[in-house]
Amino acid sequence: MREALIVWGGWSGHEPEQCARIYKSWLEEDGFKVYVEDTTEAFADPSIHDLSLIVPIFTMSKIEKEEVSNLTKAVENGVGLAGHHGGMADAFRDAVDYQFMVGGQWVAHPGNIIDYRVDITRPDDPITAGVSSFPYRSEQYYMHVDPSNEVLATTTFTGEHASWIDGVTMPVVWKRKHGKGRVFYSSLGHVSSEFAVPEMATMLRRGVNWAAR
Repeated sequence: MREALIVWGGWSGHEPEQCARIYKSWLEEDGFKVYVEDTTEAFADPSIHDLSLIVPIFTMSKIEKEEVSNLTKAVENGVGLAGHHGGMADAFRDAVDYQFMVGGQWVAHPGNIIDYRVDITRPDDPITAGVSSFPYRSEQYYMHVDPSNEVLATTTFTGEHASWIDGVTMPVVWKRKHGKGRVFYSSLGHVSSEFAVPEMATMLRRGVNWAAR
């Protein structure tokens, strides 16, 4: 049986505990044995190297050197990493090794909660198969991203809330490799209610399964 670890905490506005419960339900339905922890100390446990998947939901916060070192080494050796929004790509802002692994870092969401569009760029990929471009209401993440990411969906900024980014196309969903490990990320999901959006949930659930070894 594949085993997954969900680690939640950090800024409460992203509803990490509620999101962790959704992931746990999905993963158990998909045949995983799931462990849930609420402290970054879990990342320092040597046993994480035996897992199939790790899901971080830990916006901002701090991570100790030995924790991030063990986490990144586990992924380099083949453990999958997957997650969403600030829980994965705005975690541990001072840990560049973590950001290198994720493939991106949040830097802004001009206008805060707004209406925007998510465009599927790889309809041939199993993660996005059958999902059409769709309207979305949430924070539209502006990110600094790794050019080696395999981008599956994007969004385009209008410039209404920051004129200098008018027309900028930004990755929303990507997958990548970090060593032997698979990494999946989606910037959607500011709060847990967004998991009810079918397109968002479909890509995220498929993505976590793809990442798991």
